[in-house]
Amino acid sequence: MIIRFRSPVGMHRVSCEAGERFGDVLARLEAVLREAGVSAEGMAVGREANGQDKVDCGSIVGQDVGTLYKHGDIVYVHYTEAKDTATSVDTASGGVNASGSGQSVQIKGSMQELDVDKTLEKVEGLIPRSRTNLCKHGDKGMCEYCSPLPPWDAGYHNENNIKHISFHSYLKKLNEHTNKSSSGSSYIAPLSQPDFRIDRHCRNGHEPWPKGICSKCQPSAITLQQQEFRMVDHVEFQNSELINQFIEFWRASGTQRFAYLYGKYEEYEATPLGIKASVHAIYEPPQHDEPDGLTMDMEQVTQEMAQVDQLASEMGLLRVGLIFSDLTDAGNGDGTVLCKRHKDSFFLSSLETIMAAKHQSRHPNVSKFSEQGIFSSKFVTCVVSGNLQSEIDISCYQVSIDAEALVAADMIGGSTHPSMAYINETTNDRYVPEIFYMKKNEYGLTIKENAKPAFPVDYLIVSLTHGFPKEDAQDKKIFKSTTGFPWSNRQAMGYSQDYHELKRYLYSAATNGNFNDLHDKLANFHLLVYIHSLQILSAEEWALLVAGATTTDYQEPLYKLSASPGWQTLVMILTEAS
Repeated sequence: MIIRFRSPVGMHRVSCEAGERFGDVLARLEAVLREAGVSAEGMAVGREANGQDKVDCGSIVGQDVGTLYKHGDIVYVHYTEAKDTATSVDTASGGVNASGSGQSVQIKGSMQELDVDKTLEKVEGLIPRSRTNLCKHGDKGMCEYCSPLPPWDAGYHNENNIKHISFHSYLKKLNEHTNKSSSGSSYIAPLSQPDFRIDRHCRNGHEPWPKGICSKCQPSAITLQQQEFRMVDHVEFQNSELINQFIEFWRASGTQRFAYLYGKYEEYEATPLGIKASVHAIYEPPQHDEPDGLTMDMEQVTQEMAQVDQLASEMGLLRVGLIFSDLTDAGNGDGTVLCKRHKDSFFLSSLETIMAAKHQSRHPNVSKFSEQGIFSSKFVTCVVSGNLQSEIDISCYQVSIDAEALVAADMIGGSTHPSMAYINETTNDRYVPEIFYMKKNEYGLTIKENAKPAFPVDYLIVSLTHGFPKEDAQDKKIFKSTTGFPWSNRQAMGYSQDYHELKRYLYSAATNGNFNDLHDKLANFHLLVYIHSLQILSAEEWALLVAGATTTDYQEPLYKLSASPGWQTLVMILTEAS
């Protein structure tokens, strides 16, 4: 039997046997809810969404499932969430999703959708069309030649050279087909997070893998093809100087660099129901750089990034992606670089694709339209490398939801050919089913090809566009300054963050009494992170500093801050600094 449990965070399918106790099924449901970030208390179930017929689970845990429900039933779950205000930190990546400026809040036991998703959910996104010569009606009429197109219309996307439809266009397309004729009581979640791992808790009368296997617990054959949608359509860097400063490390040292992007997710008007990652800051974690790569102590990085994520959240920002450089000077003496990444080599290597998939899995996208409560990720991957004109350029990508599932199941690995992903062998720890991919042969026909032992990594990559804001949108910048104060963790270049640098950068603006000058200086991400590390300001004074640096109404917060004992102590230290 499969019982479909509908909760506030999505639809959850739980397999069971008719003779099982309902308490055992309930335990599996609670495990699924915990994976979705929900800690449920006082659980009750019923067949009506309004909860009028709900029954406390404690009174029926001893009954057989078959006496309560039949195969395919939808059961509505009602509960209260355990109150826990501790911020949830992703131990693998140091990720903290917190509130601020229209972004989501991820609190332990409560994962919320992004505000941009809530907004786009309410928008139809129809593509308007003007009248043509074929229209025979009046000005207020409409016909098949001028009626609006759905946001997923293939002709519109081909005409405007848009490779992938947006996530919300894809969602509306799926929902129209899935629930077109369904009433509210038989709603089916249109999205489902794929899981290619073998079920080690199969209750079909055999020992778990590797001692036993059946058609119920083994994953089906996988067929890979280009993903038609993308979770994020565009990456917008709010200041071109951000990229220039990031590249400056390579210019000065000849070694590569890795960093995380901080910003917000916003609506993107160039694509129907589109979403863009608006990048306001770049932070480089501790790393040892080399000409052809870099090395990081992940334990140290995790600890530091957890702190930076928390500070960024107080400024209204989330960690939205990563960026790394892959630059080699062409040796011409004119600043040109080698072009390594193109259609005849690779865009992302297999190892970089796996890295991107792991980061996306650590930053899941919350969606109430998914059975599991989460679906893919909005985390982006950007590469700074040479283009076909031998100029330094940026390329932005995500990996597909199938790539996330393949990496989570440990089914693929790196290859000596960077454009190919190697398929791992089946072991006692993993079961790898047959994997295929669709390709066009020499006759232009689409055929299914066996992916073993390796397949093109392009089948896992989704490309994004990128750019900078228009001139009339410059006022959206949170940080006015990206230069002047040294970036974090750049000691290798001889740049250190200390009191002398702080005095050189800030002292004049902090003492001349002009809050406009002070605001412009304080609006620097790396400066704010450094001042917090000094532990001179109290929590209230830090809040005033953030408000004075990142908001347009900064006069009052800076006035209060300048009169606070913590700020005066900081100014006094700067005065005495030699």
